[in-house]
Amino acid sequence: MISRETVFQLVERWTEGKDFFPVDVTVGQDNLIGIEIETDKGSVQIDDCADLSRFVEQHLDRDVEDYSLEVSSAGIGQPFKVHRQYLKHVGKDVDVCLKDGRKLTGILKQAGDEDFVVTVVRKVRPEGAKRPVMQEMDESYRYEEAAWVKYRLVI
Repeated sequence: MISRETVFQLVERWTEGKDFFPVDVTVGQDNLIGIEIETDKGSVQIDDCADLSRFVEQHLDRDVEDYSLEVSSAGIGQPFKVHRQYLKHVGKDVDVCLKDGRKLTGILKQAGDEDFVVTVVRKVRPEGAKRPVMQEMDESYRYEEAAWVKYRLVI
């Protein structure tokens, strides 16, 4: 069986010096290889996926071990899987679902090594006020607190 590490190393070699980065690499039963990539700028094009596919095929020998290969971009609206996706989306709208069941929408303000900050709008009653007002607040969460975070496409 082809190892995930072998395929991941090939993807990393292909992305060296480019704006692309690996998001996920899987090797399933019957050597079904799945590769997801993303780019720091713009979006992944079909030609990029085809180029990576050819690169991987040049470095794996079907005569030694047969496999199927699927290369795709990390889809819009899919949960982030790697830290670099958080960094790419700083300043953009995101949806967050926390493991405790809370859901929130806001702007990803910061993506640190251990946590991320989302600016959300909350209804808050200022001290001495009769009515609550809408107020922007920064909320920090550890990555392990989140069930998922994903880019929110605003139309």
